[in-house]
Amino acid sequence: MTPYGLTIRAAGKTVRRERFDSLDAAMTALEFHAREIGAEPAAKTVSAPLVRDFDPVAQVRARLELSGPRRLRAGLDVRGDGSAEAFTGRLRRNLLEQRAGETPWAALRRSIG
Repeated sequence: MTPYGLTIRAAGKTVRRERFDSLDAAMTALEFHAREIGAEPAAKTVSAPLVRDFDPVAQVRARLELSGPRRLRAGLDVRGDGSAEAFTGRLRRNLLEQRAGETPWAALRRSIG
């Protein structure tokens, strides 16, 4: 059994799961997929009748979740405008603060690495 799992949930696509033997390999795959999804053209504003409009930055285009030993649960949300936010946790997600000049996946590596 491989200890690290990466689950990719992208809007309009099926759920994809990958397994890795090391945290470094899992993080490299997470970064690759996040960059790939973030490079797609920006989403359009979505209007929900009687509610409000959702700008691309408020839409989650894809969620990449990392799981592993010792209850590791963390990941990235790729937004409709191509930006990303790193988080830890599963049920109670805690957003990770990025330091100056730090990418979301670097903040994630720092937090769990």
